[in-house]
Amino acid sequence: MAFIKSYRLRLARKRWRLRAVLKRRDLRAVVNRTDQIRRPDILLFCTLRNERIRLPWFLRYYRDLGVNHFLFVDNGSDDGTREYLAEQPDASVWTTAASYKAARFGVDWLNGLQMRYGHRHWTLVVDPDEFFVYPFCDTRSLRALTDWLDAAGIRSFGAMLLDMYPRGPIGAQPYREGQDPFEIACWFDAGNYTISRNGTYGNLWIQGGPRARVFFPDDPKAAPALNKIPLVKWHRDYAYVSSTHMLLPRGLNLVYDDRGGEKASGCLLHAKFLHTFVTKSAEELQRREHYANGAEYQAYDAVLKDTPDLWCKWSEKYINWRQLEILGLMSKGNWA
Repeated sequence: MAFIKSYRLRLARKRWRLRAVLKRRDLRAVVNRTDQIRRPDILLFCTLRNERIRLPWFLRYYRDLGVNHFLFVDNGSDDGTREYLAEQPDASVWTTAASYKAARFGVDWLNGLQMRYGHRHWTLVVDPDEFFVYPFCDTRSLRALTDWLDAAGIRSFGAMLLDMYPRGPIGAQPYREGQDPFEIACWFDAGNYTISRNGTYGNLWIQGGPRARVFFPDDPKAAPALNKIPLVKWHRDYAYVSSTHMLLPRGLNLVYDDRGGEKASGCLLHAKFLHTFVTKSAEELQRREHYANGAEYQAYDAVLKDTPDLWCKWSEKYINWRQLEILGLMSKGNWA
């Protein structure tokens, strides 16, 4: 039985990789600077649409962290996103007007680019509203983390998506281009999370937080998944299966210790709930290019009409990564 399961997963991986090669044809290079990439470089891959206002801080944050080159897929932006990114000297940009849904919500596009450019590099796959936090990130570069992972023989690094939000109604405090989003969205849920294990892929499945609490109160199991594996020592034979929630081969999903110990892990601070969220949600609801015909955005729309406040008396104000470790949301493991 185990052999049959492994065989099916190998076939699935071949299928995802073939899709990635085919879907790469959707992409047209706006500017390709990948000849600048050197063997030790850390690469960031991102799919986005109409995120111009977020980009200055996003690029600054990840440059300061230690990313050497950015590879973007722009899915039909009309707000200057594509043009702005093309001007960045450390970025390569592709564009497509093809269906985000038909590319498995962008996974096929990024799998294709990672196959071609990410082989043997540490690659970080994030959305433009996700900010990677890891142990000692205030004093140690991303290179220090990947060097330690290399020395330990670890190929993938897990991070919980932590929804950040303001105190008061969403949209009450306008976000300015270039601003640190966590000056506004500086609160998070310290608890209210459920964890289960995916028997097929071996990854943890985490749900909860403010989205389950406010937008899916009657059906929290329908809330978005918060488990992510954004940092991987990539190989052209790998493939993401569903966003960055899980990969194949499935050994890459074992970013936790099921024998009673702790593996090092991080968080992705999720700056989704800024004033831009209301407009973005309405646009995505109309496009219906997201999972389950935009069911997530239907839930957002139903609640946003009442200008919700995600803050509650159990909310915690973000300080630093050590606070998240104390709360059990991430761990430094045996990285001292």
